[in-house]
Amino acid sequence: MSTAPVSRNRPRERKPLAVTNAHVVPIDGEPFEGTVVITGGRISALGPKVKIPAGAEVLDAEGAWLLPGFIDAHVHLGMHPEGEVGSTSDVNEMTDPNMAAVRAIDAVDPFDPGFDDALAGGITSVNINPGSGNPIGGLAVALHTHGRYIEEMVLRSPSGLKSALGENPKTVYGDKKQTPSTRLGTAMVIRKAFIDAQNYMAKADKNARDPQLDALAMVLRREIPWRQHCHRADDIATALRLADEFGYELVLDHGTEAHVLADVLAERGIPVLIGPLFTTKSKVELRGRSLANPGKLAAAGVEISIITDHPVVPVNFLVHQCTLAVKEGLDRQTALRAITINPAKVLGLADRIGSLTQGKDADLVLWSGDPLDVMQRALRVWIGGKQVYKYDGETRQGAVAPR
Repeated sequence: MSTAPVSRNRPRERKPLAVTNAHVVPIDGEPFEGTVVITGGRISALGPKVKIPAGAEVLDAEGAWLLPGFIDAHVHLGMHPEGEVGSTSDVNEMTDPNMAAVRAIDAVDPFDPGFDDALAGGITSVNINPGSGNPIGGLAVALHTHGRYIEEMVLRSPSGLKSALGENPKTVYGDKKQTPSTRLGTAMVIRKAFIDAQNYMAKADKNARDPQLDALAMVLRREIPWRQHCHRADDIATALRLADEFGYELVLDHGTEAHVLADVLAERGIPVLIGPLFTTKSKVELRGRSLANPGKLAAAGVEISIITDHPVVPVNFLVHQCTLAVKEGLDRQTALRAITINPAKVLGLADRIGSLTQGKDADLVLWSGDPLDVMQRALRVWIGGKQVYKYDGETRQGAVAPR
């Protein structure tokens, strides 16, 4: 199973596009007033004074803000449609505690309306995870947010292996009178799975294949990260303990009480994908939820990304979570990094997306103004240099390009 970033999306030859007279916020670099040039689906030049290629299409931004497309590194788009329940949801294969081999890519519907909402919110890339019903939930996939054929949208597959600690798996299997019904049972399931994978990797017979163990072996070889769902501080401590035991790359998803251990996480360089932030404290492990927590983590030196967990929070509200986190103490620049370059790093895609840099994919969004102002909106969205969304101010509606 390949773990390298994959994209089969080859844009048709289009003449270069120069977006001029824009307030450019490159993320990795100081904002400037100037131009960004797109050639062959990539950013070919940018700066205050840029020579526009002969024959290029020119778009005068009239002072609007140009940023990289936002990235939501934890969603269930296409797997868990909004307003639908029961058999229509494919987010959790809750028939065995260890579902390491299931792949989110096999359940994603690219025509889920949530993808259009993502574009309206300036989001050009997402990481789609299986759910948290199992201790080991399955393989995630990183996708662009516009496409007809899933293989054309893929940025990286798999992009991580989802695991869950805390209330969700113990409730699912406890109700079935199966293991795990407790936190210690959940940790045991994970530990046993990794020991089995270690034994499997040590076998001389390399012809025998097991999809569950193959997936776990990718984590043990540090080819993909272990995406650990956890909220409470004690569950985060368990996540660290297991990572120490087996030596894999750990990413914390949700991290409601991660600020309690912020110094430990910062020292160890463990990134936290914090969120969703716009929900009620609907269960006991969410009592510590606060819009101030991202700022506390960042102040302690933890690299954070902000996530919606769509459809828990609508994906197009990603930037609004950042805005209110800034209101509660998060630095503005860090807030923008939390939905651009930081999640790109977590997904292993920082060489392609997450900032406006020469040579990177031309995934750009033109905003009417500062995106951290809730009154501003995405006016145009490009993925790979192709315009995929445009807002019409007269009709007050957005139009998504045909898939």
